Amino acid sequence: MTGFGRSEKISEDRKIIVEIKAVNHRYCDMNIKLPKRFNHFEADIRNLLKERIARGKVDVFITYEDYTKSNVCVKYNKEIAGEYIGYLRQMAEDFDITADIKTSNIGRFPEIFTLEEHTGDDEAVWDRLKEAIDEACDKFIEARTIEGDNLKTDLINKLDNMLDIVSFIEEKSPEIIDAYKKRIIEKINELNENTQIDDQRIAMEVTLYADKICVDEEIVRLRSHIESTKKILLNGGDVGRKLDFIAQEMNREANTILSKSNSLQISDRGIELKTEIEKVREQIQNIE
Repeated sequence: MTGFGRSEKISEDRKIIVEIKAVNHRYCDMNIKLPKRFNHFEADIRNLLKERIARGKVDVFITYEDYTKSNVCVKYNKEIAGEYIGYLRQMAEDFDITADIKTSNIGRFPEIFTLEEHTGDDEAVWDRLKEAIDEACDKFIEARTIEGDNLKTDLINKLDNMLDIVSFIEEKSPEIIDAYKKRIIEKINELNENTQIDDQRIAMEVTLYADKICVDEEIVRLRSHIESTKKILLNGGDVGRKLDFIAQEMNREANTILSKSNSLQISDRGIELKTEIEKVREQIQNIE
């Protein structure tokens, strides 16, 4: 399912913006982009998000601005400076030249002076960041809920249509057996009008044929799966993977009905049933 949520928290000393967006995905694929200042929060951020988001390709963008004037400081690395000086003196001895060493020159070498950002109060920063994440999640879930309600309505309509198709197949199945019995009798009459028809033999033949094409069990299971799916959708919760499994079972029953079908009408409706199941299954894979 798709979704978007944004939160912006501004105070006198900092500004935090959190944006969450997602597109359809069968599993939970979470990508978090955050400033270096928050690197040590990444595991906590990921755990916080996974408590509320279970499915989708989710992109999280976090930006941070520090308004304090003393948020960085200069650090002097004495050990590295000593190594530079030592090597410069060694080089002077090796090539018999004057070691013209000045602090202004040494200070230009890498890592002698570095800028470091003051971390400040991590607990206060995390509280503010968590507040922004929670608010963005609330808006994100609200957007998903609206989409989910629309999707649920569409799925229930498709499930009702599937029930209509199942009812049609159930109604037509006995007619196929009667038609088969009628064809047998007509065929015998065509071969020899004087031949006496063995009713017991015909009954046996029809029974064997009925057993071969009987779809009663498949219809019962399909009805059960469809009603279970509707019930799960109406109850809500984390239902995506459960419904995906039921959709696979419905597809299996539809395949069996098609394999047994000897009627063009039932075959056409069976194909329509499989099409509806596939549509439902595609949508279910996006439901959280």
